[in-house]
Amino acid sequence: MARGVKTFGALMMLGCLAPTGAAQAAQQVQQVQQVTISGYSGTAMESFVSRDGRYLLFNNSNDPRSNTDLFYALRKNDLEYVFKGPVRGINTPALEGAPTLDRTGTLYFVSTRSYAQTSCTIYSAQFRAGGVSTPRLVDSICLHQPGVVNFDVDITPDGEVLTFVDSQFGPDGQPQTAQLVMANRQDTGFVRLKNSAALLAQVNTGRLQYAPALSANHLELWFTRADPASSGGRPQIWHAQRSSPTAPFGAPTRLEGLGDFVEGPALSANEKCLYFHRKVGSSFRIFTVLLN
Repeated sequence: MARGVKTFGALMMLGCLAPTGAAQAAQQVQQVQQVTISGYSGTAMESFVSRDGRYLLFNNSNDPRSNTDLFYALRKNDLEYVFKGPVRGINTPALEGAPTLDRTGTLYFVSTRSYAQTSCTIYSAQFRAGGVSTPRLVDSICLHQPGVVNFDVDITPDGEVLTFVDSQFGPDGQPQTAQLVMANRQDTGFVRLKNSAALLAQVNTGRLQYAPALSANHLELWFTRADPASSGGRPQIWHAQRSSPTAPFGAPTRLEGLGDFVEGPALSANEKCLYFHRKVGSSFRIFTVLLN
């Protein structure tokens, strides 16, 4: 799932970065700092800060040997959160991860709980004070094709645009392709945009694109890109911009200086910094960087 390529078995705040122009190959970042989750010492990945800034949601390891669940912590200050435990009412023996929230508290996440029956993985529920309502499958965006997995999902603050991943998995349980897709809210559900491929033509490549984070004004997109065929497949975070919510995104630039293996961008509540996870030894930890 998410904001970090996982095998299908696992499926899977300070300031911020100023855009520097589509012609540049990279944007140099500064003030990268680790986030502390007091009371929690395990792997922390796929982080997301609630739109009111109060909660940090994340999942533990997406290693196939782990039971990947969703957890939450309360904000103490910009760099420290206090661990509260598993999100109540959401976790199963299957994988749950890649949380994202809109301003109304509607939570979207990835779960493999019904994949064998539905070939779908994206769910929604109402999040409140560390618990959720009964999760419901977001069936309208699913292709219902065995082997196609929607790992990673993002919702804009206004709840109007859902960005997610279409990935074709191979017999080895690894993603062969991963492309970002956009859908708009229509009535009570979401419909894939007919021009999604055109809007994301300069973002999607033959490499793996995943873990999207779209800004509140719908004009800036952060995502992860990895190429399993080169550099050991070490993923990096990229940034793309566009001139209007209906225009295609321009050529993206890579954020340089985050680390050798980084994934899962997520904006802070005020969109002045970016959260992500970085590989530290054999585990993962959550970091944040100022957006100038």
